[in-house]
Parts: sequence; structure tokens; C-alpha cells
Amino acid sequence: MINKSVKHKGVIFDLDGVITDTAEYHYLAWKKLADELNVYFDREINENLKGISRIESLEIILKKSDKFFSEEEKYYLADKKNEYYKEMIKRMTPKDLLPGVVDLIKELKDRGIKIAVASVSKNAKTVLSNLGLIETFDYIVDAEKIKNGKPDPEIFLNAAAGIDVEPKLCIGIEDSKAGIEAINRAGMVSIGVGNYETVKGADIVLKDLSDPLPILNLL
Repeated sequence: MINKSVKHKGVIFDLDGVITDTAEYHYLAWKKLADELNVYFDREINENLKGISRIESLEIILKKSDKFFSEEEKYYLADKKNEYYKEMIKRMTPKDLLPGVVDLIKELKDRGIKIAVASVSKNAKTVLSNLGLIETFDYIVDAEKIKNGKPDPEIFLNAAAGIDVEPKLCIGIEDSKAGIEAINRAGMVSIGVGNYETVKGADIVLKDLSDPLPILNLL
């Protein structure tokens, strides 16, 4: 239950699927790796990779293989996928921002609301730089700053600390089930965007950020 009498002071954005859609690049990079390994991989399996770490994603993919992979081999494969991904995201520009993102960020900045990014991607800063947003956010949390991936709340608690706002006064925005769970466990208001079935555990579900009124009403 949202306490509408509370005026929230911080908004924390996930990156993939909220600010921009790098999901397709992730899918294509994983698909390229899976094809090289002769392992079956499709978009349905890819849905299970959203919001979790690279190694956890690889573990899910390798379940379809009858081969044994050592920990060293797994890290090598995960890094290989990341190299494919990094090549693909070089083509990203501000045109790849999702609907409503620019206007919402401007409105939040105008109101003096602190904003942060909480992404499990090690490439978050590269993506934000390509999108022209690297200087826009007050704080950025990526995989280098946390030990535990979503649905652990660590990444959102780290972001709240980074913008110096109590978790209960923060709003988190996510497009993954694991991300929504992480926000809820952090004691924040959760905004889910995208597929309803995926983010139905959120306090508020939006198609995208083109109608930010439900968020602005909490400030």
C-alpha cells in the first residue's frame, strides 16, 4: 500500500528496458554465443535472463548443454558474450532512449528530485555515455559496486545511499520481476514498466514512461 502523504525525494531507474532497450543487443550477443556452443537459445529463454547477472544468465543458457564447463570456462564465455555486446552497443545514440524518459528526467530535475541509475550491467556507464546521459544522474550503481544481484535489494539500497535519500523516500523503476522484488525488499515504492505479467508485483504498473503522472503524484 502506497502512503500518498509521503513526499518522495529520490527516483532510481533501472537501465535496460526502462531508460533504453538494450535487451535486443543482449539477446543477440547471447544468441551468437549459444550458436557457437551449439546450445539451443530463444527469446523465451532470454526472458529469464532479465535483471540477473551475466554469470547467472550463462548458467541458465548452459542448462541446455550436455557438456561440462569449468568455472574458468564459464567466466571466459561470459566475457566473450560481453565483448559481442560491447561491439553492438557502440551504435547506440540518444535516439535509442525510450518514450517519456527525457521529459520525466527533466521534470524530476526541475523539482529538485535526486535521480540515480541501478543497473547490474558492467557496461552501464558506456551505455549512458552513448545516450548522452552520463552527466545527468546524481549517482550510478553498476555491477562493480555491488556483491549481490537482483532480487537482492543491495543495488537499490546502494543507490539510495549514493543520493543520500532514505529508502522509504525513494521510488524505483524496473521492467523485470527480479528488479521489482529488489525494490520492494528495499522498502521503496516500485514502478513496473512494460509487460504486466512480468512486473505485476509492483505498486504501480505503467506501459512506459510517456505518462509520468502516477510517479509525479508521489513527489
